Amino acid sequence: MDSTPRRSGGGVFEGIYKLIMRRNSIYVTFVIAGAFAGERAVDYGVHKLWEYNNVGKRYEDIPKANRRMSF
Repeated sequence: MDSTPRRSGGGVFEGIYKLIMRRNSIYVTFVIAGAFAGERAVDYGVHKLWEYNNVGKRYEDIPKANRRMSF
């Protein structure tokens, strides 16, 4: 007899792993979607950080630059 206990259901991560790795097409789609979502998150974060560090130095922050010149 085997004295080591067996896990019947597995953990949450094991279930996700089995779901994603079942077929190559699902895995590739998951990787591409993850890369796209990660790129969007990093782009948003860097943009917000840049805006936070440059408050008052941007063209939009100059009071006279926002007025239109009337001829």
